Amino acid sequence: MPDSTRAGSGAGSGTRPVAVVLCFVLRTRAGVPQVLLGVKKTGFGRGKTVGVGGKVEPGESAAQAAVRELAEETGLVADPEDLERAGTVAFRFPASPASDMDCTVFLTPTAHGDAVESAEIAPLWCPVADLPFARMWDDSALWLPRLLAGERFAATVVLALDNQAVAEFRTAPLA
Repeated sequence: MPDSTRAGSGAGSGTRPVAVVLCFVLRTRAGVPQVLLGVKKTGFGRGKTVGVGGKVEPGESAAQAAVRELAEETGLVADPEDLERAGTVAFRFPASPASDMDCTVFLTPTAHGDAVESAEIAPLWCPVADLPFARMWDDSALWLPRLLAGERFAATVVLALDNQAVAEFRTAPLA
């Protein structure tokens, strides 16, 4: 699940899902492929290991939002041209429809600077082959490894009534 606050906060009537993004920076160190995640320090999901991202602001493209969120949360600088649109994840909350989110997921092997802690995220480089799923949202294990392995798809995650466990997961070809 994106590391933003609950999508319903400030989301208006909740009739349309909130547009959010995730941006996964990839690197290799000592021959080990790694991905940048972060430990959420505030708000909804505090203490969970999450992807870097958040809400798309008015007038922004999804790629621009991903670059902005990456810089705000980690200090890393990326160019929207270097982002690969790897997939989408529609998060649906039957118990709280105002929290529904439509997430665009980006990957990039190119980001400049050093990842630094912000008020919201403590950056964490993780081996792609050993992601910390026990500390992540339940849905992450269903789609993140597949995207990191090169699969491209549109996923739908329907949350259970507790708004945390996964009730349903499905994928379709990426449009």
